[in-house]
Amino acid sequence: MLYLSRKKDESIRINDDIIIKIESITGKTVKLGIEFPAGVSVLRQELYDKIKQASNAAVAGALLFKEKVNDNKK
Repeated sequence: MLYLSRKKDESIRINDDIIIKIESITGKTVKLGIEFPAGVSVLRQELYDKIKQASNAAVAGALLFKEKVNDNKK
């Protein structure tokens, strides 16, 4: 993992098309401005984790359903 220190109004650039700018710092909260291409997905980690968990549960349910259907065919 890369750790960088930035101050208000300073930026970090990733490749040619992603810019992360420190907009403000209030107490322990940092407000970021992020510029990125339209095709890039950006999610908060906790939201990503919930989506991933729901997706895994759906796949597990589908596999269980398929297994029951196959058992009924025997």
